[in-house]
Amino acid sequence: MIGAGQPGLPLPVAALLGPTASGKSALGLRLAEQLEGEIICCDSMQVYRGMDIGTAKATPAERAAVPHHLLDVVSPAEQFHAAAWAAAARTLVVDINARGRLPIIVGGTGLYFRALVCGLFDAPRPAPEIRARHQAEAAVAGPAALHARLQSIDPESATKIEPGDLVRISRALEVFEQTGKTISELRRTQARPTPSMRVFSLALDFDLSLLRRRIATRVAGMMAAGFLDEVRGLRDSGYRGSRAMQGIGYKQLSEHLDGEGDLARAVVSIESATAAYARRQRTWFRREAISLRLHEPPGAETIVQLLRDWLAA
Repeated sequence: MIGAGQPGLPLPVAALLGPTASGKSALGLRLAEQLEGEIICCDSMQVYRGMDIGTAKATPAERAAVPHHLLDVVSPAEQFHAAAWAAAARTLVVDINARGRLPIIVGGTGLYFRALVCGLFDAPRPAPEIRARHQAEAAVAGPAALHARLQSIDPESATKIEPGDLVRISRALEVFEQTGKTISELRRTQARPTPSMRVFSLALDFDLSLLRRRIATRVAGMMAAGFLDEVRGLRDSGYRGSRAMQGIGYKQLSEHLDGEGDLARAVVSIESATAAYARRQRTWFRREAISLRLHEPPGAETIVQLLRDWLAA
């Protein structure tokens, strides 16, 4: 009964985070097997039913060996967001601990994890007219000009956003224009903390050259497993125009099926988009408060012992 928390004390939660293709799923499975754990999947694409190969979901055999939660939550036609994931994960943390087992969060969607451990705040709804204006300004002066404006208004946010990340720059400026308060201030004053937990988080932070090799191997394996047929089936089921189908891999293979380039070109595009996403994930987790960062593939037994010691403390 490793995961059971003491009455009145924070609930123990382990988290294994990091970019795609870093080996989180396999390591998470080993940890769960050794520590009487259950996995809470922290992935914004694995919540969609029918999107299995392209999201690298746990196989039926892996799910039979260790309980996996928050897979196959909604159809690809439905919207899903961080607040919904955090609410479901919060309930699972309590339930898993009540069964005397350890919740192990595994995934790479940083916003979902932040929503669970830090809570969310009430932000104004997006304003298309403001975003359109920002895009027009960026087209003339470049995103860096808007980043400089954000630096003068909200330096705390500006240090966390790359000068070329127009989407996040625009959102931060948009919130300030709508409310007169910076997004940093709103996060501090409105964040809704979650029930008491003590979290030990591990981030896999490998060199990009290693990740690129892993990504190429993963994409090749997905294609061999029938990824193209999965995309074709989803399109035939009526999900062609859904937001979920804009996910990495699904978008590129859909374009191929629409006659926009051959399959080899689509595969190269998937690899490139995945590497870019992995780079953004690394950047995100480097800004988070993480208990331990690992810069090379770890031995599972070392991590198991580390978590045993943490649980016993």
